[in-house]
Amino acid sequence: MNKSKTKKSFSYRDLLYKALIFIGTVAIIVYFLPRDGKFNYQFDIDKPWKYGQLMATFNFPIYKDDAVVKHEQDSILASFQPYYQLDKNVEKTVLSKLKTDYQSHLRDIVPSSDYMRYLEKRLSEIYKAGILSTEERSKLQKDSTAVIMVIDDKLANQRGTEQLFSVKDAYAYLLTADTAHYSPYILRQCSLNEYLYPNLTYDEQRTETAKKEALDNYAWANGVVQSGQKIIDRGEIVDKETYNILESLRKESIQRSESIGQKRLILTGQILFVSIFMLCFMLYLDLFRKDYYERKGSLSLLFTLIMFYCVVTALMVSNNIYNVYIIPYAMLPIIIRVFLDSRTAFLTQVVTILICSICLRYPHEFILLQLAAGLVAIFSLRELSQRSQLFRTALLVILTYAALYFAFELITENDLSKLNGSMYSYFIVNGILLLFTYPLLFLLEKTFGFTSNVTLVELSNINSPLLRRLSETVPGTFQHSMQVANLAAEAANRIGAKSQLVRTGALYHDIGKMENPVFFTENQSGGVNPHKNLSYEQSAQVIISHVTDGLKLAEKNNLPKVIKDFISTHHGKGKTKYFYISWKNEHPDEEPNEELFTYPGPNPFTRETAILMMADAVEAASRSLPEYTEESINNLVEKIIDSQVEEGFFKECPITFKDIAIVKSVFKEKLKTIYHTRISYPELKK
Repeated sequence: MNKSKTKKSFSYRDLLYKALIFIGTVAIIVYFLPRDGKFNYQFDIDKPWKYGQLMATFNFPIYKDDAVVKHEQDSILASFQPYYQLDKNVEKTVLSKLKTDYQSHLRDIVPSSDYMRYLEKRLSEIYKAGILSTEERSKLQKDSTAVIMVIDDKLANQRGTEQLFSVKDAYAYLLTADTAHYSPYILRQCSLNEYLYPNLTYDEQRTETAKKEALDNYAWANGVVQSGQKIIDRGEIVDKETYNILESLRKESIQRSESIGQKRLILTGQILFVSIFMLCFMLYLDLFRKDYYERKGSLSLLFTLIMFYCVVTALMVSNNIYNVYIIPYAMLPIIIRVFLDSRTAFLTQVVTILICSICLRYPHEFILLQLAAGLVAIFSLRELSQRSQLFRTALLVILTYAALYFAFELITENDLSKLNGSMYSYFIVNGILLLFTYPLLFLLEKTFGFTSNVTLVELSNINSPLLRRLSETVPGTFQHSMQVANLAAEAANRIGAKSQLVRTGALYHDIGKMENPVFFTENQSGGVNPHKNLSYEQSAQVIISHVTDGLKLAEKNNLPKVIKDFISTHHGKGKTKYFYISWKNEHPDEEPNEELFTYPGPNPFTRETAILMMADAVEAASRSLPEYTEESINNLVEKIIDSQVEEGFFKECPITFKDIAIVKSVFKEKLKTIYHTRISYPELKK
C-alpha cells in the first residue's frame, strides 16, 4: 500500500517537473523573440545586401543618423538660454537693512555719509544686474552659457552672463569700484557680505518646458521614401545613405506594429508556435526515448540547449548584432550525439532551427543550411575521443555551409558578380567557434551528470592512479580485466553498442578485488588457498564483497555513475556457484541461506552491462579449460551465455537474441585467436 502511494507521488512530481520545464522554456524563448513582425533583415554598412530586391511598400521618412541627431541636438542645447527668476524683494530688504545699520553702528565706522550713499548706489547697480549663487555661476561657466533669460515681472529678457555677479564678484566690486574716493580698508570694516545675497534663482519648470519645445521642433528626417521606390538590390553595397534608409524602414516598421492589438496577436502566435514544437519534441521523447524522458538530467540538457540557441538567435536579430550564421548551431547536435544518440541529436536540431527561423526574414535558406550542417556534424563525429576529430568536423561543416550556400546562390542569382562573399567569412567564424565544443563538454558533464567519451578515454588510460594500483596489487585481476575489455569492446562494436564505455567499465569492474587479492584464484601463487580455512558461507561473502568494495573505491576515486553500474551488475544477482554447489553437496538434506551466496546486483539493465557480464564469465571460465580446441571453446561460450539467459539475467536490458548470437560468435573468434596452438620451433642440430 505504501509502496503504491510513493510511486504515485513520484509520478506526480515528475509530471510537475516536466510541466514546469516546458512552460519555463516556452516562456523564456517567447520573451526574447522579436515582436515587430515586419523587418527581420540583417545588414551592415559597407557590406553586400544578401537578400533579394527590396521595395518600399509604404511612404516613410528618412531619419537622420543617430550621430547627426546627437550633434544637432547638442548644438541646439548649447545655444539654449535657461530661465532665472529675479527677486526684487532681496534688494529692498538689503537697502533697508543698510540704512538701519548705518543709524545704529556704521556711522561710527565710516568717516562721512558719502560712504552710505556710495554703498546704496553700488548695491542697487549690483542687484539690478543680478547676483547668482556660487553653484549656479559655476554651472553656467561649465555649460559655456553666454546668455540667460531673466524673468522680471512676468517678462523675460535676455541678459549676458558676463554682466551677472556672484556673491564673491559683488563683494570685490564694492571694494574696488572707486578706490580713489572710498577706502577699501574702511569698507571692509562695514561687513559688506551681510548685504550680498543671490536674487536670481533657477526656474527649472520653465527651463525644461522651453527645452522640450526646442527639441520637439527639431526635424528628425531629411527626406521621404515613396511607396514602390527601390531601396536596394541583392549584392549591392550598403553605403551610408542606404544604411540610413534601411534603418528608417526598420524604425517605421516597428512603430507601425506597436499597437497593443498587433502585439497581442504576434505574442499569441509565437506562444502557439513554440509550444507546438516543444510539445511535439516531448512526445517524441516519451514515445521513442523513454529513458531520456524519465531522466531529469537528459531532459534538462535538451531543453537548456534549445532555449540557449533560440535566445541567442533572437537577441542577435533584435539588436542587429553581426550575422546569425556565425552561431555554431552544429555544436548542438554534436553535444547531444556525444551524450545521447544521433536520432535525438538531429530531431533536437530540427526543432531548434525551426523555432529560430521565425526571427528571420528568409527562413528557408537558414533552415536548409543548418540542417545540412547538423547532419554532416552528426555523421562525422559519432564518438568524440580526440581533439583532432573536432577539427575535422569543423572543416566539414564549413565546407558544407559554403557548398550549399554557393549552390543556393547559383540557383537564385544569374549574375556571378552579385555573389555574397562576406557570408563565407561568417562560415569560417562558425567553424572556429565549433571547436569550443571540446571544453564545453566538461562543463556540461558536471552540470547535467553525463559522461562523455573524452572522459572515458581518460579513465581507460592504464597509467591512471587506480589502474596502476590495480596492475601492481592484483596483476592477475588486471590481466583478466584487460582481456575482458578486449572481448567486450569488440562485441559492442559488432552490435552497435558503446564500445568505449564497455572497455572502460571492464577495466574497473573488478577493482574491489584489491581489498582481498589472495582470495581470488588469478592472484594466488605457490598453491596457497586461504579459502581452506574458511567455511563456504564465509568464502562466498569474501568473494561477494569485491562488488561492494569496488563501489566504495569507485566512490572514493570519483568514478562516474556509468562505471559504477558495471561494478554492481557484472555478476548481477547471481550466485557464487562454486561455494553454493559445494555447500549443497555437503548438506544434501538442508536448504542453504540463499542470501549468503547471492551477489547484491542489480542485474544488467543496458546492452553494455549485459555484454560485460557475458565477457567476464566467459573469460574467467576459459582459463580453466583442460584443452583449447575449436569445439571446447564453442561449447564453453554457448554453455555459459545460455545459462545466463535461462537464469533471467538479461530480462531488464534491451539486448536482443540476435545481439546475443553476435556476441557469442565474437567471443568464439577472439578466444580461438588468444588460445591458438603455437608452432614449436626446431632445435639446431649439432
